[in-house]
Amino acid sequence: MMSSLLSNIRKQTADLPAQHLANLDEVEAIRIESGALSGVAGFLEQKGWTSAVLVADRNTYEKAGKSLEELLVRASLQVQVTLLRPDAKDDVIADEASLIQVILDIQQSRAGAVLAVGGGTIHDISRYAAYTAGLPFVSVPTAASVDGFTSKGAPIIVRGEKRTIPAIGPSAIFADVDILMQAPAPLTAAGFGDMLGKYTSLFDWRFGSLIADEPYLDRSADITAAALRKCVDAAGMIARRTEEGIRTLMEALIESGLAMLLFGQSHPASGSEHHLSHYWEMEFIRLGKKQLLHGAKVGAACIEISRLYHAIKEEGLEIRAGRFGETGTKAEQEADRIRHRVSEHWNGIRLLLEQIPSPLELSELMRSVGGPASVSELPISGDLLQRSLREAHHVRSSRKTLLHIYNEYVR
Repeated sequence: MMSSLLSNIRKQTADLPAQHLANLDEVEAIRIESGALSGVAGFLEQKGWTSAVLVADRNTYEKAGKSLEELLVRASLQVQVTLLRPDAKDDVIADEASLIQVILDIQQSRAGAVLAVGGGTIHDISRYAAYTAGLPFVSVPTAASVDGFTSKGAPIIVRGEKRTIPAIGPSAIFADVDILMQAPAPLTAAGFGDMLGKYTSLFDWRFGSLIADEPYLDRSADITAAALRKCVDAAGMIARRTEEGIRTLMEALIESGLAMLLFGQSHPASGSEHHLSHYWEMEFIRLGKKQLLHGAKVGAACIEISRLYHAIKEEGLEIRAGRFGETGTKAEQEADRIRHRVSEHWNGIRLLLEQIPSPLELSELMRSVGGPASVSELPISGDLLQRSLREAHHVRSSRKTLLHIYNEYVR
């Protein structure tokens, strides 16, 4: 049942050390095709999982969950449907309440597996609930909206703060193109925005490896870059939501996810543009505002990061004597080290920056698929944008992105 996509990735990476391949080996099957939903029951039977909790919300249950439930029952499999309850703003949130709802249903049904039927949030809830219960989970995306379907980390809201917690990756992914084509247009545009974010995430990852010796894996970077090119080349078909366009977008998103699995961390696909997105999300939670689509935020944030990074390319990076004006041997030594690395690699950094499309090019790409072409098209104030550009690097302070270095040693 292994798809050509998965087999191709394995061929490309067969010579890598075992620690990189272990996560990939946990994904046994990927089907991205018309009618893929019909393969779920057979996979569960093959694995000997005779019962499952099917996690969905009211929309994804109507789009795919109900049909999947019928297919499973027809195969004599026991199904417990868990419809996640939205909050007062009608958002389904990956928080403590949602997790307890799923975990309780798992305990009461004595299920052998968890099926995530929906988008990124439903997958985050399902993967962590399954991990907590010691069960496998199967991914059934209902929209090509994010690249996190293969993730082994779950971004969870804990007491109002977002934390990425280790969880479990999917044993299989069944992405039915017939269902994906029916997804609301903003979800498809969000998936495209999540892919565009790779322009800046790939730069930030390479920058961090040059400036701060962050671990780097060429093969993961190559897979992500190829998925990004494929996605951008298919922008017209994605905009028209043709079968080929939607399949290409979903393949690109999953390839991006597999590149993260291969590396073992999110660096290939998540840089400063994601840090801005997470900063905005936490601000909306704090203010009790309805959440925005993840990929819409990432696409808009990528445009702003491109604007800043191209300005830095022209201005250069003049490292201050000490972080935040600190004095003393340790702070000065760190600033000296960074100054030396920037000077040593500046020509290469400039070349990498030139490979990031301009804000105008990125805006036109987002507009072509019906996504937000600027932050001004989202309910994000100018003040929030400026604060995030100054402070969002604290979301992942361990990552030495260009935004991090610029804010802490230049600005």
